[in-house]
Amino acid sequence: FRFKDSLAQDLCEADLVISHAGAGSCLETLEQGKPLVVVINEKLMNNHQLELAKQLNRDGHVLCCNCSTLVDTLQSMDLSTLKPFPPGRPEKFALFLDKVVGFQ
Repeated sequence: FRFKDSLAQDLCEADLVISHAGAGSCLETLEQGKPLVVVINEKLMNNHQLELAKQLNRDGHVLCCNCSTLVDTLQSMDLSTLKPFPPGRPEKFALFLDKVVGFQ
């Protein structure tokens, strides 16, 4: 599909997600606890997706490849090596913001 309002149902039903390295796509998938293979678009200028994909890969949360190495990655992957992504803690940001603006 080219566009959907929400991928939530698809993510719930997925055993493996293959995605570009957009922050929303990566975080939504990892928060669902699904294994993720990130395919980097090497043609993007100022490629922030590359930075995110490489960091998530270094931290052990995703497998990373490009279009030409996707098949090899899928054939050789070991999903048991992936580390769970830690849950977000928005309360820490709220406490920091309260401190900065003087509410504490």
